[in-house]
Amino acid sequence: MIEIYFETYGCTANYNSSEIMKGLVLQAGFNITNNPDFADIIVINSCIVKSPTEEKIRRKVFDFLKNNKKVILTGCMPRINRNKLKKQNLFLLDTSHIKDINNIIRDIFQGTYNPNKYLTHRKEIKLCLPKVPKEKIIGITQISEGCLGNCTYCITRLAKGRLFSYPKNKIIKSIKSDLDAGCKEIWITSQDCASYGNDNKKYLLPELLKEITKIKKPFFLRIGMMNPNNVLKILPQLIEIYKNKKIFKFLHIPIQSGSNKVLKDMNRKYTKKDIIKIVKEFRKNFPEMHLSTDIIVGYPTESEKDFKETINLIKKINPETLNISKFWPRPMTPASKLKQLSPEILKKRTIKLAKLSKEICLKSQKKFLNKEFRVLVDKKGIENFKNTYLARDENYRLFAVASNKNILGKRIKVKVKKPTAHYLISEILE
Repeated sequence: MIEIYFETYGCTANYNSSEIMKGLVLQAGFNITNNPDFADIIVINSCIVKSPTEEKIRRKVFDFLKNNKKVILTGCMPRINRNKLKKQNLFLLDTSHIKDINNIIRDIFQGTYNPNKYLTHRKEIKLCLPKVPKEKIIGITQISEGCLGNCTYCITRLAKGRLFSYPKNKIIKSIKSDLDAGCKEIWITSQDCASYGNDNKKYLLPELLKEITKIKKPFFLRIGMMNPNNVLKILPQLIEIYKNKKIFKFLHIPIQSGSNKVLKDMNRKYTKKDIIKIVKEFRKNFPEMHLSTDIIVGYPTESEKDFKETINLIKKINPETLNISKFWPRPMTPASKLKQLSPEILKKRTIKLAKLSKEICLKSQKKFLNKEFRVLVDKKGIENFKNTYLARDENYRLFAVASNKNILGKRIKVKVKKPTAHYLISEILE
């Protein structure tokens, strides 16, 4: 019995791709192990967004190779680094060849592996396939791959290619399959959910969301990241569909900077005014919604004035989640050719922004002390807390709940006992 070990890095779409590969190898009669020492094949699903992550993966790969392991490297690294990854026992699988996982395993053991067979970019629909979900209650469905953006710092677009939207009927079928398997939450994901259909010059996300919410089963729907410029094109329709009780009041729009000058330098297709408009409209209709955003600190052209504008914008929109990334020059991108800011400046600005984010989150959370909520328990476990479950309410607030019973997938009533910046530590009322 061939033993396969999987390790995944990066975005929600990557984790879904790993779920699919696991389902396919099991279907083919292979076995999955949680211990790399016992594995005949190591599969690493990689991410290249940040240089430190890519370097960590590279070291991991070479460590496995030194121990005479056969390694399949998939995800975003192979297409970008194809010529740098020619090593014995290292086999490359493009992100658009996930469904070929069993073919590449057979070729490896038969000695017939040909990289050209697995590195040619193609339009692959990652839907309606067997999968081994990371979370039993959460079903992830990719609705597209690639994007139409041309951001100066982004290497992912080079790895994933131009936007390819998946057929609506297959997306619906995939979601129904997850719900039939017992999922209570559905996450739709892509590089930019709001651009769905725009490869055909259409904005079809609202239409897709309406079809999903018509499915006659109880579930919550989380809409993944959406770029602001595309949200603006469908803002009224999005507001209307978000009113559906099945949709989490969760909005993830990556801002990246609060400075119009830096946004222009990044080739982002929106302004600070656009961000404020989107947030204002959503907050007006959903006052308790969860706003998540991303900021890149230290883009090469970011001055102190620009950074201050970012600070001021964050203070204005008060996001519940702020993902902060130091700028890392990525190869083959225009921004990598610019003069970089010093590590000291990046560190100083990152610390300041992280401190502000924690203050905003804690202030927001404190108002929920002793409040009661009905929540869906969607995950088990929180580090250093035994018998703890994680749960979400309709506004996507995160609750930590202790229980000696298995409450996974249950709808329960809780009372907040201790607010923290990231969790509302709560007790069960019923």
